[in-house]
Amino acid sequence: MNVFLWILQGLLAAMFLFAGVLKSTQPKEKLAPQLPWVEDVSLTTLRIIGVAELAAALGLILPAATDIATVLTPLAATGLVIIMVLAAITHYRRKETQGIVVNVVILVVAAVVAWGRFGPYAF
Repeated sequence: MNVFLWILQGLLAAMFLFAGVLKSTQPKEKLAPQLPWVEDVSLTTLRIIGVAELAAALGLILPAATDIATVLTPLAATGLVIIMVLAAITHYRRKETQGIVVNVVILVVAAVVAWGRFGPYAF
């Protein structure tokens, strides 16, 4: 199970590293074709979301890999669960059903990591 959790952590980290870099560095106009919801948020909010995703990506891997403050790994996964709940609410308001499905899948993966790393497979 530990290897399985590491795989999930790696997948989440890669996905949110990529998403976080895009949201924290690209102009809204460039992101709008792929992420139409960016039109509903301010540039500051978009940047905060990007930085939060970057922090979560780093938090999923670095504490566990370096054996320093390992409690940050399940906290990062918990933070991603919260981000996915908020993202699903945004997609619901915009009537974007496909976005909600993606958010729920990511939420479940992050919740499994949080459960495993807080519980029976903690570092």
